[in-house]
Amino acid sequence: MAYAPRSNAPRPGGEGGGDADRRRGRGRRDDNRDNRGGDRENDEFKDKLVTINRVAKVVKGGRRFSFAALVVVGDEKGRVGWGAGKAREVPEAIRKATERAKRGLIRVPMREGRTLHHDVIGEFGAGRVILRAAPAGTGIIAGGPMRAVFEVLGMGDVVAKCTGTTNPHNMVKATFAGLARCTSPRAVAARRGKKVADLLPSPRGGDAANASGTAAATEAANV
Repeated sequence: MAYAPRSNAPRPGGEGGGDADRRRGRGRRDDNRDNRGGDRENDEFKDKLVTINRVAKVVKGGRRFSFAALVVVGDEKGRVGWGAGKAREVPEAIRKATERAKRGLIRVPMREGRTLHHDVIGEFGAGRVILRAAPAGTGIIAGGPMRAVFEVLGMGDVVAKCTGTTNPHNMVKATFAGLARCTSPRAVAARRGKKVADLLPSPRGGDAANASGTAAATEAANV
């Protein structure tokens, strides 16, 4: 029985045989790889690992370990988020936590781009934190998880104190609860239909006080 020789001619409607298909496939894969590289270059977020905990589950064959990670993410320009992830390996747990943190970003108004507009208290469960505005040059006076939040947020001057539990998860959630309550004079004035200067207390006690009050009103209006 005779066999017909295999033809290397191009298939109808195509540019070539399997080699051309493979070349097109490589092209698509290279394009996807280039796109992924561009996404990494355009990634403007900074992440910090707050804590990582190893959890053991007892099974029939022994103990099975997994890792739980807590990560905060921010763009250092007023946006910040937190996320928790669990996996069998540490890098996978951190990746999950980072992705969840990016999906839950909040924007925090800052005075002069460095501190809070006003003092605020944040509570979550047994966690309770006090956040206070600070003058220029103070720096970040906070410990542990709160410091990580302020660093990725881009806040340069703040004083924070934890008066409740020191559990990292509750501390981070209480800090976010306090930051979510922060507002700016411009937002309050827009909500009430007034000017920023109308919300400030009227100055008293002579021309010097009037001048200082006018300067404060002008500074608040520019925030």
